[in-house]
Parts: sequence; structure tokens; C-alpha cells
Amino acid sequence: MRARGIAVFLGLGLALAAAPAQADQLVREGHALAVKRCGACHATGKTGASPLAAAPPFRSLAYRYPVETLDEALAEGITAGHPDMPSDPWEPADIKRFIAYLNSIGPKPAQPR
Repeated sequence: MRARGIAVFLGLGLALAAAPAQADQLVREGHALAVKRCGACHATGKTGASPLAAAPPFRSLAYRYPVETLDEALAEGITAGHPDMPSDPWEPADIKRFIAYLNSIGPKPAQPR
């Protein structure tokens, strides 16, 4: 019984240690998606101007609305007021990666005092 308790404890510890690594991987993969799918028009990094002046930098999107709300629009295919915006739907796993990346570069909520 004691060995089983130790094994469960070690397994839980490994799972918790892996969670930040998985989150980091989601962010890296989300960044790659942002560059590949959107980087021709939008600034996809923490600094820099967008190649297309009218395209907002991704780091500023969270100032406009919660980036989590993009999931439905991405799944259905974003439609915008100009013809250059691609409208092909995204896969759910890619949406999760992309939103993880947007959250990593966007404004952070104020910390409670």
C-alpha cells in the first residue's frame, strides 16, 4: 500500500511538472500558426508594426475584446470588411494553440492588491 501511495504521489508530481511545458509548447505552436497564417498582414510578435498598416498587431487584440471569444469566429471562418482577410475555418486544436499564443503576448489583467 505504501509503495502505491508513493507511485501515485510521483505520478501526480510528474503530471504537474509537465503542465508548464505543455503550455509553453502550445504557445510556441500558436506563434508558428500566427506567423504562417497571419504574419503577412499582422504583427505577430511582442513588438513591431504590422506589415499592413490597417491590420492590428496581435498583441493589442486583448485591449479590444477577450481573445477567447475568437474561437467561434476562427472555427467558422472569420469574415472581415475587406477581401484580403482569409476566411477558411481553423481546426479546434489550432484555435487552442493560437489563443494560447495571443494570451501570452497580450495585456495581462491587473493583479489584485
